[in-house]
Amino acid sequence: MTTAVYPGTFDPITHGHFDIIERGARLFDRVVVAVAASSGKDPAFGLEARIALVREACASLANVSVIGFSGLLTQMMHEQNATVILRGLRAVSDFEYELQLANMNRAQNPELESVFLTPAVENSYISSTIVREIARLGGDVSPLVHPRVTEALSKRYHG
Repeated sequence: MTTAVYPGTFDPITHGHFDIIERGARLFDRVVVAVAASSGKDPAFGLEARIALVREACASLANVSVIGFSGLLTQMMHEQNATVILRGLRAVSDFEYELQLANMNRAQNPELESVFLTPAVENSYISSTIVREIARLGGDVSPLVHPRVTEALSKRYHG
């Protein structure tokens, strides 16, 4: 049984993230979406809220589970009996950073493999940062995120 972990802050989860998760769920026996605490990034949503939103967005995927984590990815991967790190690449600009992370993770645990998926074209421009900014400024993010995420962003930025 091959378990892949898709780590990230998911602040918030977007259709781009879901696209990678859904395709990963077809490729691997089990996908663990690992929501990082990321206190250094000052996320818009707390860890528990981000976990809940990811769980809701992924509820239709039977072989996907969602956990929160802090600390080393490689340690959490060991705890999950996972051997694959799933990552998305939107643009060439993502590649250099992702390659550095993949090499560092492999240096810590040579048994880990990083697998990179590119998003569907209609999701290639979506980022959590842009979604948050559009929502903060009162724009419509509904084409970019799960309906529950749209509600949470509206509540977060506009009461």
